[in-house]
Amino acid sequence: MLTKKETTKRNQVKMVCIEELVPNNHILRKIEAAMDFSFIYDEVKELYCLDNGRPSIDPVVLIKLVMIECLFGLNSMRRTIRECEVNMAYKWFLGYDIDEKVPHFSTFGKNYVRRFEGTDIFEKIFERILKEAINSGFVNTETIFIDGTHIKANANTKNNYKETVKKQAKSYHKQLIKEINKDRTEHNKKPFDDDNDGNGKTKTVIQTKSKTDPESGLFHKGEHKRCFAYTAHTSCDKNNFVLDVVVSSGNVHDSVKFDSLFEKLKSKYNNIKAIVVDAGYKTPHICKQIIDSNMMPVMPYKRPMGKKGFFRKNDFVYDEYYDCYLCPENQVLKYSTTNKEGYREYKSQCDICKNCPRLKNCTQSKNTTKIVIRHVWEDYIEKAEDIRHTYYGKQIYSLRSQTIERVFADAKEKYGMRYTQVKGINRVKNKVLMTFACMNLKKLTKFKQKYGLLKGLLSTFFIKIINSIKISKKSCIYTKTVSVV
Repeated sequence: MLTKKETTKRNQVKMVCIEELVPNNHILRKIEAAMDFSFIYDEVKELYCLDNGRPSIDPVVLIKLVMIECLFGLNSMRRTIRECEVNMAYKWFLGYDIDEKVPHFSTFGKNYVRRFEGTDIFEKIFERILKEAINSGFVNTETIFIDGTHIKANANTKNNYKETVKKQAKSYHKQLIKEINKDRTEHNKKPFDDDNDGNGKTKTVIQTKSKTDPESGLFHKGEHKRCFAYTAHTSCDKNNFVLDVVVSSGNVHDSVKFDSLFEKLKSKYNNIKAIVVDAGYKTPHICKQIIDSNMMPVMPYKRPMGKKGFFRKNDFVYDEYYDCYLCPENQVLKYSTTNKEGYREYKSQCDICKNCPRLKNCTQSKNTTKIVIRHVWEDYIEKAEDIRHTYYGKQIYSLRSQTIERVFADAKEKYGMRYTQVKGINRVKNKVLMTFACMNLKKLTKFKQKYGLLKGLLSTFFIKIINSIKISKKSCIYTKTVSVV
């Protein structure tokens, strides 16, 4: 039977409040019940005048607008305001009435420029939500997963320019130079001077920068298209709670920003047992840093570098006692020098190599000399390899796809973190912090709900047991009374 819906009910007048229009199981209701947002007033009170000027928009409303934008993957504040004008759940979350006018989309932009820009308010909000999860017992920091993901910047690759910039020294440069000079002294070699390239000159590199967003970096990896991007170096626990994040330009390698992120994690958590990373972090310095901090580096297998058809480094055997390498033909490669990068060079004898039947699979050098390098901190890489082969290492590393990779997938697919509409590293950092804060908040809400249901079931179960014990005691007393009579 064909039915036609009448549209006359559109003009029907009803007595209703906004509380009745929001479903009881809506996620914003659960978030409001799980988290008290009044702490925001204490964090921003120094940014407002308490007794002078025009009345401001409630700062909690401004922060909640950003949360709505992040929670529901809205790509701009303009669109967020349009959604809040028609969505009763959004208005309810903001504390607005049905016919109350939502702030203009430029309101948050002006407040950000005049009040929030240059402050750490968004970092404090992120930390407060994470603290609530820690206090509730939902965060496990014994095993931490670290990785980086790229966020496409709001910049055209064709609108660029070239700039010569100074190459930054590694954060562990002084420590490495000290170790290199110690090793060279032990081998009767002259120590290096503490400069950038050993020749008293400063190294420079040519970078491609965007005219639209100069703080972004040109990113190109594998099948990815060349684009200007930012990188969010992120850490999380087993339950996918994001613990901290460091944002950099897209052309900065993951291993470069590991130090700053690792130091922040060490200062906040003192029960870390293992750090799980991918092959991009498998460097001697990172392994040394983790092991020296009494933690376990859990890393995957990294394929040896080299040309196809030629011997790889793992085809040569290192003799620790005599400090030399043995080639597949059982010839000795003796120590030659320790270079500026911290690698010991072991060279073969050209007189022997030129008559070797496997020379074509070994080297293409004109003087028929094979060189094998070994870092001064190579022992730490070998310790990480030993951990990789253990049952614990294999089980922990297999969780990466369920933890940090899942965090990135959700952030990009559900929370709109694949692209960014804002420009500048500080704004991108604030956006990333709020996105991860909302992800933590949503997970905290779900965990509290599950914990509350479990607690209710357990309490009901124990009440039934206690009641059954009381009934059994009463029956025993009644039996004894009857027997006495």
